[in-house]
Amino acid sequence: MKNVFYILLLIALLQHYNSRAQADSIYNAHISNADKYYNTKEYKKSAHEYTLAFAALGNKGYPNDRYNAACVWSLAGNADSAFHNLFIIAEKSGYSNYSHFSTDPDLDPIHNDKRWKEVSDLVLANKEKEEANLDKLLVRILDTVLTTDQQYRMQLDKVEEQYGRESKEIKELWQTINYYDSVNVIKVTAVLDKRGWLGPDVIGNNGSQALFLVIQHADIEVQQKYLPMMRDAVKNGKARGSSLALLEDRVALRAGGKQIYGSQIGRDKDGNFYVSELEDPENVDKRRAEVGLPPLGEYTRNWNFEWNIEAHKKKMEELANLKNK
Repeated sequence: MKNVFYILLLIALLQHYNSRAQADSIYNAHISNADKYYNTKEYKKSAHEYTLAFAALGNKGYPNDRYNAACVWSLAGNADSAFHNLFIIAEKSGYSNYSHFSTDPDLDPIHNDKRWKEVSDLVLANKEKEEANLDKLLVRILDTVLTTDQQYRMQLDKVEEQYGRESKEIKELWQTINYYDSVNVIKVTAVLDKRGWLGPDVIGNNGSQALFLVIQHADIEVQQKYLPMMRDAVKNGKARGSSLALLEDRVALRAGGKQIYGSQIGRDKDGNFYVSELEDPENVDKRRAEVGLPPLGEYTRNWNFEWNIEAHKKKMEELANLKNK
C-alpha cells in the first residue's frame, strides 16, 4: 500500500509542477506581448495582455509587471485599473522606488486623481521603512542625484515624438541633461573617492543605482578611472554584475573596441536602432546570462527591433563601409 501511495503522490506532484510550468509559460508569453504593444504605443492591447498574464497565475503577478501594468493602464486612460495595480504593489509588495515612481511620465495622466497622494504616501512610507538603518544623509543626496539623472532622460521619447529628433526642444533637453550630469558626477565621485563604492546595505538600492548611472553617463576618463572600483564592488557584493556589464560595454566602445554584452544600442541617420559593434555575437546570450541580463532578443524589443545575428553582421559591414568612404 505504501508503494501505491508514494506513486500516487509522485503523480500528483508531477501534475502540479507541470501545471505550474504551463501557467508560467502562458504568463511569460503574455508579458512579452504586453512589452511589444507598449513599445508600439498600443496601450490598451498592452494592458489587456497584462490582465491575461495575471489571470494565468490566479490573478497574481510579479511586482515589476504590476507596476508596468499600472503604467499602460494610465497611458490607456483607465485610472481605476492603474491605481488597482499600484495599490497592490504598494500595500502587498512593499514597493519603495519613490524616485522612479514620482517622476515616471507614464504615470503623469493620473497625477491629478485624488488617489495619487494616497498611493504616493504608501510608497514613500515603504521607502522610509526600508531605509531605516541606512546612511540617511547620503541616501537623500543620492536620491536627488538619481532623480535628476533620470527625470529628464525619461522625457526624451515624448519630446522627440512631438518635436522631432533634431528639434530645438530636443537639443535644449539634452543641454539640461548634460548640466545635471556634470553636477552629479562631482557629487558621486566625491563619495567614491572618500568612501569607496558603497553597497545597498549603506545607501539602499536607489543609492547603488545612482552611483552606477552617474558613472555610466560620465565622460570616458571618469568611466575608466572608476571601472576598476566597480569591478571590485561586484566581487564584494556591493554592486550588480548586470550594471557592470553595461559600463564595460560602454567603455569598450568608447575606447575603440567591441562590446561584450550587447547592451549599447546605436542609431543610424535614418533613425533605425541597432546593436553596436559586438564581440562574438553567436555567444552573446550566454555571456548575458552569466551576469544576470535577459537574452538580447528580449532586450532589443525595448527599441522596437528584433535581434538577428546575420542582420547585425550586415549592419556592421554597412557602417564600416560608410566610415571608410
